[in-house]
Amino acid sequence: QVQLVESGGDLVQPGGSLTLSCVASGFDLTPYAIAWFRQAPGKEREGVGCHSNIEWYSPSVKDRFVISRFPLKNTVYLQMNLLSPEDSGVYYCATDRRASCTREWAKATRYEYWGQGTQVTVSS
Repeated sequence: QVQLVESGGDLVQPGGSLTLSCVASGFDLTPYAIAWFRQAPGKEREGVGCHSNIEWYSPSVKDRFVISRFPLKNTVYLQMNLLSPEDSGVYYCATDRRASCTREWAKATRYEYWGQGTQVTVSS
């Protein structure tokens, strides 16, 4: 059974940093693109970034957020720096088990597998 589980969400002050984890089970995520999304209350789910042999990031997080992998732990990380209240929301990892991120990586409907999400709140 394919499963993704996010963790690491927390309350953090503006300007702070946080690292989220996405652990995969039921499959080896090494060959596949993994994307991160977030959703704030009342807003649509928004693509944050996608990681494969090609990486994509939303302009709103580029140069602040970095996606990385630890294959031995079957885990993908989202390192978030210089956080602002606008970064608050529930963060999800997802995969469509394709090899590469494409120009359509930010379309949520293309992803078949999702985690349950982890809450990030940026507030003083």
